[in-house]
Amino acid sequence: MTQQKTVKIFEDKKVRTVWDDEHEKWYFSIVDVVAVLTDSDNPQVYWRVLKKRLLDEGNQTVTNCHGLKMPAPDGKMRLTDVADVEQLFRLIQSIPSPKAEPFKLWLATIARERIDELQDPELTIDRAMTQYLRMGYSAGWINQRLKSIEVRKELTDEWQRRGVQPGPQFATLTDIITKAWADKTTKEYRAFKGLKKESLRDNMTNTELILNMLAEASTKEISQVTTPRTFDESAQAARVAREELEASTGRRVVSPASAKGALPR
Repeated sequence: MTQQKTVKIFEDKKVRTVWDDEHEKWYFSIVDVVAVLTDSDNPQVYWRVLKKRLLDEGNQTVTNCHGLKMPAPDGKMRLTDVADVEQLFRLIQSIPSPKAEPFKLWLATIARERIDELQDPELTIDRAMTQYLRMGYSAGWINQRLKSIEVRKELTDEWQRRGVQPGPQFATLTDIITKAWADKTTKEYRAFKGLKKESLRDNMTNTELILNMLAEASTKEISQVTTPRTFDESAQAARVAREELEASTGRRVVSPASAKGALPR
């Protein structure tokens, strides 16, 4: 199935989600939902105990739940128990919480919004704009960021046509591209900016976003006209652009600064 991983926010708490294009439904990390509803210091243990009790009772909902790989706190992709909206509604009944009803309404809203977005894709852009504005980004940066999402999607679509698999293979090729134009792997880049779980692209400056887009757009164009054995060459245009820009301004393009200007250029 084609998956789109994202993070939803409920009362300032993150809930990892996956959108399944094939079945057109959301899957939610059960541990994250437990953390929201219970405020437990160890939601993994809470879920493990609850899961065993429900399995012992022959609960069919738990039996039908399955695992998907999601980003863990250490940044690695780890298998996580997930449930769709209907399964979560049933599981929530087994978790005493004053947040249960507000959370159910939130789940229903998430499901409805996705259906609306499928019917009118512009709604996705509007919601992304609103969310970024709330986070303190400038309108100019947001436009660049949304464009970068489009460029990235075109590249990953091209990779999939070439038989490249989402997950580790995408990550490897992304590392090659980033290393070629920024002289850093994505892991090194994140460390340079002092990031842990935060999105690297959400912490790029306008110039960094532009050069990253140039690298990914170049990769896609080269892939369409050749059968590349390596993607290293595809980001050379961005490397040259970066070096020329640095030479003319006397300033480094790859910066520890974030787009919200928390650090000086």
